[in-house]
Amino acid sequence: MPNTRILPEEPPYDAELAAELAKWMPPGAPADPLKLFRTLGRNLPLAQAMRGVGSYMLGRKSSLDLRERELVIDRVCARCGCEYEWGVHAAAFGAAAGLAETELAATVRRAADDPAWSERDALLVRLVDELHDTSKVSDKLWSGLADVYKPPQLLELLVLVGWYHVIAFVCNGAKVELEDWAMRFPSG
Repeated sequence: MPNTRILPEEPPYDAELAAELAKWMPPGAPADPLKLFRTLGRNLPLAQAMRGVGSYMLGRKSSLDLRERELVIDRVCARCGCEYEWGVHAAAFGAAAGLAETELAATVRRAADDPAWSERDALLVRLVDELHDTSKVSDKLWSGLADVYKPPQLLELLVLVGWYHVIAFVCNGAKVELEDWAMRFPSG
């Protein structure tokens, strides 16, 4: 890990860290805790504070459809150049969310106005792009989103985009090493 700026914790973990890492991973997960989680474990109080938002965003309480949530997450990670988190989500959730490999690749390579996107998908891609580029949402886009999503979902979409910017900043800033099993950005 020569380029990694903050090395992830390595086993054996102390009891408190082991308990926290177990909370971050799905029950019975066969894989070791993710390098991102083990990197956050270097600041355990911060990791503990972050877990609540992260588990909400990926949990059953989310008001968003799994496919739409993953489309937003993958687009945010792609726009931030965060291959680590894009690859983890593409591999772990892409198929389960109903995103084909071509759609996953489109989150990295295609513009919001590309005909590959459905009208509803294009709204989400534009939302990510506008927030990423301007930190704002135009009235026109908001009106289109409000025709499709209820206020709780709109709030969740805004937080989801911001949350995955935070994750991308941590991964990119600390240069978290890619997971061996995760997908890589498509070439070309």
